[in-house]
Amino acid sequence: MKTYITTLFMALSLLTMAQKIKYPNTNKIPVSDEYFGTKITDNYRWLEDDMSTETKKWVESQNKTTFEYLKQIPYRNSIREQLKELYNYEKISAPFKKGKFTYFFKNNGLQQHSVLYQQEGNQEPSVFLDPNSFSKDGSVSLAGIHFTNNGEKMAYQISEGGSDWRKIIVIDVESKKQIEDTIKDVKFSGVSWLGTKGFYYSSYEKPTGSELSAKTTAHRLYYHELGSSQSSDQIVFGKDIERRYVSGSVSEDERFLFISAAQSTYGNELYYIDLLENKEKVITIVSDFNNNYDVVDNDGDVIYLTTNYNAPNNKLVKFDINKPNRENWVDVIAEREYVLGISTAGKNFFGTYTIDVLEYVVQFNRDGSVIREIELPAKGSVGGFSGEQEDTEIYYTFTNYTYPSTIFKYNLQTGKSELYKKPAIKFNSEDYVSEQVFYPSKDGTKIPMMITYHKNTKLNGKNPTILYGYGGFNISLNPSFSVYAATFMKNGGIYAVANLRGGGEYGQKWHDAGTKLQKKNVFNDFISAAEYLQTYGYTSKDYLAISGGSNGGLLVGATMTMRPDICKVAIPAVGVLDMLRYHQFTAGKGWAYDYGTADDSKDMFSYLQSYSPVHNVKANTCYPATLVTTGDHDDRVVPAHSYKFAVELQQKQACTTNPTLIRIETKAGHGAGKSTDVILDEWSDVMSFIFWNMGIKTLK
Repeated sequence: MKTYITTLFMALSLLTMAQKIKYPNTNKIPVSDEYFGTKITDNYRWLEDDMSTETKKWVESQNKTTFEYLKQIPYRNSIREQLKELYNYEKISAPFKKGKFTYFFKNNGLQQHSVLYQQEGNQEPSVFLDPNSFSKDGSVSLAGIHFTNNGEKMAYQISEGGSDWRKIIVIDVESKKQIEDTIKDVKFSGVSWLGTKGFYYSSYEKPTGSELSAKTTAHRLYYHELGSSQSSDQIVFGKDIERRYVSGSVSEDERFLFISAAQSTYGNELYYIDLLENKEKVITIVSDFNNNYDVVDNDGDVIYLTTNYNAPNNKLVKFDINKPNRENWVDVIAEREYVLGISTAGKNFFGTYTIDVLEYVVQFNRDGSVIREIELPAKGSVGGFSGEQEDTEIYYTFTNYTYPSTIFKYNLQTGKSELYKKPAIKFNSEDYVSEQVFYPSKDGTKIPMMITYHKNTKLNGKNPTILYGYGGFNISLNPSFSVYAATFMKNGGIYAVANLRGGGEYGQKWHDAGTKLQKKNVFNDFISAAEYLQTYGYTSKDYLAISGGSNGGLLVGATMTMRPDICKVAIPAVGVLDMLRYHQFTAGKGWAYDYGTADDSKDMFSYLQSYSPVHNVKANTCYPATLVTTGDHDDRVVPAHSYKFAVELQQKQACTTNPTLIRIETKAGHGAGKSTDVILDEWSDVMSFIFWNMGIKTLK
């Protein structure tokens, strides 16, 4: 009887879901804009108003439709239980020392947020700061911790609902009690202490209208002295000069304040203040935005910084602070064939080189001479290799697609690594294969891709496959372990990651090849990846899902509108999808280095219009089954992008058996700070949607 009821339930579910979905009504209220003589009509401009009752009602109705669909997938709960079981292991961060205490984050397995622990010597660790106490529903998260050099005080940032707007709270380390009033309305900011009496932070003036979508342009660096009101905080940089991104960092010896100022996500000016001589005088080091500059350390007057100035793959240079002009810079670690990243610890430099997406680490003396290449446990990605000048031991993490993130302790003198913490996760790495291939893109450029799957997988073209990509902002997708990908593979899936142009895997030339009027290179790289997977039998169109978030959401949106026949399922997450208006919201104008804007020129407008996902959904076209995901508090990529794209697809989808749904997480932003339950819910919904729309009725 039980079997009969279950079978009947599944049959009814299949029948219901096969019927045409009745999407919520979305009013068309046309608004026209003119670009270089071309008139563009936006029927859904009203959805940009995140404060309106109409938009909120629309969100509720869309979520109702989406969750009614998802709850009918018979194995949705089973997938969540699988994800939960695999996710339920103790997660510990690499420890670090401040003052007399050692700190580390730990999550017992399914806690909503990781907890910061404090340990003195060999005593038992104790809870120092528990973000799970910030809110009952887990929607308030810890967004950064910042100790004084002597470890006596700590400032920490919190995010509410996933927003980029933050609050800063200062506590005394011994008593764990809050010292003063909370600093509010902070955005895109670090906290850099000067002694124990005050700190530097950055923010914008609060915009009029919606704080989640209104433009933010003038970023300013402030100094806050403990005991004073925030209203009296001094503007250190940005009062007389407008920059979109400003940050300040005090040197470890607390002599200099280094100030980075930028108009876009690439290229920055560099300034400094001598905190011992004249705190009011800002001195210029670099006054253009043509390259990246990042101060990493100093020895008195000698400053060390990394840059791609005359070095597309980056180099480390030094100069005397009294002669900061670039003609006086001296190479310490010259540019090599591979992209370089620099960190410091114990008066050594650690160079992390990216060679065909895989990372290798070299330890250098202060003069740039090589001490040793560090032997890593396998091929993959590393994190850490940083500390303070007096450190003799540091920690680093290692991971790849089949190697859960593991912590090692490293002795700076001997070069010996020893295992510090291996996660007790229910995943057998030896059962899986991760291989790298290089495939030709449309123009012949060789693109690397990592493909990971169970070793018993047969390449017969019928394997459920997720193809993931990003391709932008000089960001590299290096191998890393994911519970989501592991669960997908446990159910017979293949997980592929393409390292597209626009990223940082091969330096500045690789990045530039995927920007502005070359942006379509990125989409062609992704399409070619999909074709490779199908040609060589990993999967086929009916078993392929394409996935990406943020700039990767644009990637998915552009790919599926350029080539709607390339896959069965599309998952654009928190995507930049209206390319004509992205720069009208929050700090979106800062993305112009990668995208250009529709206001730049007629050619730039025409190019953006030609691939903008919102503007390229065509009537009577069969699009993949699509689950758009976003958060109603996303003030990085405002959710209106996703709203408009979802509506266009719902209105024009020709294949009615391919659903077009939008899943809008409430009290959530661009992705950071989500609680464990929210993460597991979203993962299970997305994975269920993928499997179900590939026609898979039962899981392995």
